[in-house]
Amino acid sequence: MSTGPIPTVDGAGPPAVLTLPTLADGTELVGEYKNSGYREPPQLVSLPNRQLVRLPPLLFHVVKALHEYRHLAGTADVETALDRVADAVSRETDSRLTGEQIVYLVDRKLAPLGVTTYSDGTAPPVVKANPFLGLKFKVAVIPERVSSLLGGMFAWLLSPFAMIPVIGALIVCEVWVFGSQSVTDALRHSILNPVGILAIMGLGVLSVAFHEVGHAAACRYGGVKPGAMGFGIYIVWPAFYTDITESYRLSRGGRLRADLAGVYFNGVFIVALTLLYLQTGYEPILVALLYVNLEILQQLLPTMRFDGYYIMSDLAGIPDLFKYIKPILRRTLLRRPPDALLRDLKRWPQVFVAFWVLAVFPVMILQLALIAVRVPDLMALAWWKVRQLFEEAMGGDDPLVIIVAVLQTLLIVLPVAGLLLIAFSIGRRLVGWAIGYVRGPAAGKSPATGPVPDA
Repeated sequence: MSTGPIPTVDGAGPPAVLTLPTLADGTELVGEYKNSGYREPPQLVSLPNRQLVRLPPLLFHVVKALHEYRHLAGTADVETALDRVADAVSRETDSRLTGEQIVYLVDRKLAPLGVTTYSDGTAPPVVKANPFLGLKFKVAVIPERVSSLLGGMFAWLLSPFAMIPVIGALIVCEVWVFGSQSVTDALRHSILNPVGILAIMGLGVLSVAFHEVGHAAACRYGGVKPGAMGFGIYIVWPAFYTDITESYRLSRGGRLRADLAGVYFNGVFIVALTLLYLQTGYEPILVALLYVNLEILQQLLPTMRFDGYYIMSDLAGIPDLFKYIKPILRRTLLRRPPDALLRDLKRWPQVFVAFWVLAVFPVMILQLALIAVRVPDLMALAWWKVRQLFEEAMGGDDPLVIIVAVLQTLLIVLPVAGLLLIAFSIGRRLVGWAIGYVRGPAAGKSPATGPVPDA
């Protein structure tokens, strides 16, 4: 790297005030991203908002040196302090850096990622991951403290002494229910009974909630703290979530345990529902069992950002598979040489990612196309059904009928509302791109890497 005048954030010239950059308050150096698929393992830094950022080794050593020499911040001789930081980084990386280059790396790479302050003392921005097809409009309902408590209560279910009998019981329950019971008859009888519909909906919500507790329990079992629980909009549907970003601190095995814990807890729920059905013979429970099994199948799909996607991601040791779609298609279909993104990967992860893209990407496009094609029908059906349910609720005297009608209306309205929110978000992004194109490329902050997507 060539030397030159110390740049400002926008590269226009030397800053009016030069200070020794410091780590943003609450930033923590985590260390190596274990079992990664990269040739040069990236290092992790935890931001004050618990978001993890992946850094190449050089930038991580800069952050580490700034942290070690933080006691020099505020001293009069800033250039000498920067030189000491540069010397420390040079020793660790077997290269030769200057204080000017440290300022450049801070202002152009680290500060825009929210890791350090700028060289003029300006506070960094708050950075959040915004992954492709990620959960939008998230609302935290259960705080971290309660999420950690719930995870700790059920973490024992992830010990081998509990998992072996639970998995055995699950197999027995599945064979018995779908081999000897008529789920079709139970479904036909249940949908004609308002109480049965309420029971199925309630058990379905409990199953989804227990699924998220499973992710939190896996974090606690692995020795890291889960984040908040809540809900948001995924594509066009409402969805629950648990923030398990801290699981990136774990080894590959720990991350896979966190990915699979949700469907494992669905299995625990199936065993509990089967025992409840044996005691009561209540038919809506059979319908709820069918729902939980469908939920498991959906979560294991590797196309969207369900649990199956994160399983694929952690097997490869690559946090965000979607950003490799374009490089893989360029290399495979256009016969272009691999770009820097692919060259950074080890050989086996390159093959794994190529297989995932070529096998999954067409299916994902088909799924999104089907959603887009059905939008007009969905809107028309939703309007007709809401009117019908409203008339039933207003003309009925049974409180249960009214409650069921209201809940069914919500289940119809929420996806439509999610669709409108997603359309608004895409439209706003397109407008932003158009404005940026008219104004020309923005100077200054252009971080080379970014935050790890939320799990």
